[in-house]
Formats: sequence, C-alpha cells, structure tokens
Amino acid sequence: MDEDLDELDRAALVDTVKRLRAGIREHRDSSGHDLCWHHPRLWGLLPEQVDPGVAVPPWPQFLRGCVAYREALDRELSDARVHGAEFGAPPP
Repeated sequence: MDEDLDELDRAALVDTVKRLRAGIREHRDSSGHDLCWHHPRLWGLLPEQVDPGVAVPPWPQFLRGCVAYREALDRELSDARVHGAEFGAPPP
C-alpha cells in the first residue's frame, strides 16, 4: 500500500513527512467543538483516495457515543481547560 514511497527521493520524502506532520498536528490541536467532527482533510493526506464509507449511527446511539467520548476526556484529560463557547458561536 505504501509502495509509492519507494519511488520518492529524499527531498520528496521530507516534503511528504512535513505534510503529514502538519495534518497530524492540525488534528491533534483540535479543541472545543472541533473535537466532534470527522476529519476528511486528515484522511486526504493519504495517497489512496477512497470513499471512507462513513456509517452514521442512529441519534440515540450517536449521542451515547458522544457522552462516552466526553466522559473519556474527563478521565484522560481531567486538567484540560474548559471551552465554554456554544457550538456555532463566533470565536471570542
């Protein structure tokens, strides 16, 4: 799947690594409501462009997943800053 890397010279490999790192950092640095979104731009960094085949759970299951994710953030990042802005509100 990654055979394309075998064809790249050092400069192209470095460019690829920098591009991938930038995408990973953008995703890592997501905060607030941006944590709740899927990230097709991150997926687009891969050379193979495939339909991700996203399946969306029904609302009750989806919301239970959101709550579980938020609870995990409380456990794993208990000292995180609180982002009190409502969804869709302009940044302060």
